Amino acid sequence: MSGSLMPAARGYSDYLRSAAGRPALLGLAGAVVTTLGSFGAGAIRVHDTTLEATHLSWLRFGHGLVLSSVLFWTGIALLVIAWIRLGRAALAGRLEARDVAGTVALWIAPLLVAVPLYSRDAYSYLAQGALLRDGFDPYVDGPVVNPNGLLDDVSGIWTTTTAPYGPLFILIARGITTVLGDNVLGGVIALRVVMLPGIALSVWGVAKLARHFGAKPAVSLWLAVLNPLVIVHLVGGVHNEALMVGLMVAGIALVLDGRHWFGVAVIVTAVAVKGTAAIALPFVVWIWFHHRRAAKPQESAAKAFGTALAASVGIFVALFAAFSLIAGVGLGWTTALAGSIKIINYITLPTAIAQLFAFAAAPFTDLHLAPILIVTRALGIAALAIALVVLWWRFRQDERRNVMGILLGLLAVCVLSPASLPWYYTWPLAVAGAFTWSRRTLAIIAGLSVWLMVVFMPTGSIGLYSLWNVALAVALGALAGWSLLRPDPLGMRPRLGLAPAV
Repeated sequence: MSGSLMPAARGYSDYLRSAAGRPALLGLAGAVVTTLGSFGAGAIRVHDTTLEATHLSWLRFGHGLVLSSVLFWTGIALLVIAWIRLGRAALAGRLEARDVAGTVALWIAPLLVAVPLYSRDAYSYLAQGALLRDGFDPYVDGPVVNPNGLLDDVSGIWTTTTAPYGPLFILIARGITTVLGDNVLGGVIALRVVMLPGIALSVWGVAKLARHFGAKPAVSLWLAVLNPLVIVHLVGGVHNEALMVGLMVAGIALVLDGRHWFGVAVIVTAVAVKGTAAIALPFVVWIWFHHRRAAKPQESAAKAFGTALAASVGIFVALFAAFSLIAGVGLGWTTALAGSIKIINYITLPTAIAQLFAFAAAPFTDLHLAPILIVTRALGIAALAIALVVLWWRFRQDERRNVMGILLGLLAVCVLSPASLPWYYTWPLAVAGAFTWSRRTLAIIAGLSVWLMVVFMPTGSIGLYSLWNVALAVALGALAGWSLLRPDPLGMRPRLGLAPAV
């Protein structure tokens, strides 16, 4: 361990031993219990030989599944409680950014060995990497054309779907499957380890963005990185957003710091993981333009903008071509993005409107959801295209407005795209860490984060159409948000003879 890390490690150890560090330890306990519960309640394999070999397969059925589910949800509850308590401490100025960063690492550690949570995407990643490994083009063929030990665990709707990810991520998945073969357990853990640099970059990038715009780094890191939506979904769920988001916010921070070429290259690398990061590129052109105008006031605005634009486009073309050439693939991932239409849930506006319309029309007509979805999703795509152009132009004035434009652009993608999933909202959440928000706004974001995290089932199935599940998620989200504003909102501590919450 380097000399610079030793003092930081000792300082964090002292923090954990203090009263202020108790919520961090509570969250660690939550992460451990969540991991234990995942072995029966998570997105387990169809034929889990590891559980069978360790005589733990009983956790998947009957009373064992009940026990696993209780453990899982208890762990999630502990994580949320700990997160809210740390949020109050950060807002009160009692928490340092380095303490939040250490807690991110502390809570992630147990989840590295958890069964994938809330999603089976990790199995698809490995199967897509195996396609490239075995001579197929994952942008042309779905995993079904390559029967192997990975295929059984891929969700049925994705076995015939081509990969919608960038060439760099496909290369990463190929590398893992080349080294580990069809070892699913090892592959899932390797995917998490490979994505850890993304979390580290998020910590660095969000803190740097916060300092640049005068926000409190501890609050920003608490909101954008320590958030259980990030910890549980991106790390526990093994999503490549962990890598994409980290590269994106780090690239934005580098561009703001004046390292334009390097920053744009890092953002392009994020695009090569997942295309969503491309939303940031048009806005960082404005940042580069403003910096150039400040450094060379005699240069015309047209020339300054043209230079920034040409350089950004040049970096994108060169770097993306290099990734594609190394992977030996083309741009087929761009058309594979249409595969998201298989996802149907109402956390995206076009689908919500279609489902409401179909429900209202049901008593009077035999019109089904499918044709309505075609119309509302087409309108949503048109609205998204217009919104992105308008945002790019309306938020051109200065750095703060440029970064806010990125945030709103990413949020527009989440809301107006044909399909959305809870972890997609970690995209705008990361950029939101750049700014200072009112306590009430933070409470709303906290409540929505908790709602998004728990409204799906840990197996990856959608809980949005279960009234009881949605009601419980709403109650938990509201309680979390209100707890950030008012400690112990239910007045339970006095009844239990405990000291007042802080």
